Amino acid sequence: MSSEEFEKLHEIYNSLYEELRLLPDKSQRCQGEERKRLQRSFDERHGEAEEVLQGMDAELRTAPAAYRSAMSTKLRLHRRDLGKLQREMASSELGIGSSARPTEGGHQGIYSSQNQQSTHLQAQRSLLLQGQESLSSATQSIERSQRIATETDHIGTEIIEELGGQREQLERSRNRLVNTGEHLSKSRKILRAMSRRLMTNKLLLAVIILMELGVLGAVVYLRFFR
Repeated sequence: MSSEEFEKLHEIYNSLYEELRLLPDKSQRCQGEERKRLQRSFDERHGEAEEVLQGMDAELRTAPAAYRSAMSTKLRLHRRDLGKLQREMASSELGIGSSARPTEGGHQGIYSSQNQQSTHLQAQRSLLLQGQESLSSATQSIERSQRIATETDHIGTEIIEELGGQREQLERSRNRLVNTGEHLSKSRKILRAMSRRLMTNKLLLAVIILMELGVLGAVVYLRFFR
């Protein structure tokens, strides 16, 4: 389901569009102050419709991706229809100026000049609104890029700090392994020395036993066999 706010704005736009749609024909059938009043009314309603379309465009940017295509198409059609009405209104004003020549006489040039100025102002307003929308989009894009860059920098800093801590841990582990290797080497030397001493003691003990046996045998021989 698309944005509820988008749908509300869509209904408001439809109401404004229905009012705007009738004004070009009315303006063609009117003259003088009534035509000026219709022109002012058209400009006001047109400005309100543009603001509503801007709100719909803002909702479109935050809408779920699955609905953006349909919402974008709808917004594009509304802009096209609104521009068409604006051209029709300008054309009707120019047409009235031409048809009023037999009745208004010298006022024709004034009305034509006013119509041209109104059309020019509307065109400038449309360009200004488009420029504001482009600037807003660019500003939002820059802000998103800045946020992403800040987050990336923060993540990079955390990774560097974590890698630095892991490096210190690895260095401590390496130092402990080196110390352990040195201790093992010393232990091996001590064990070898102890092993050599044990073998030496065993040999000495064996020699002593043999000597005692020899002495004992000599004593027995001399005492009992001579």
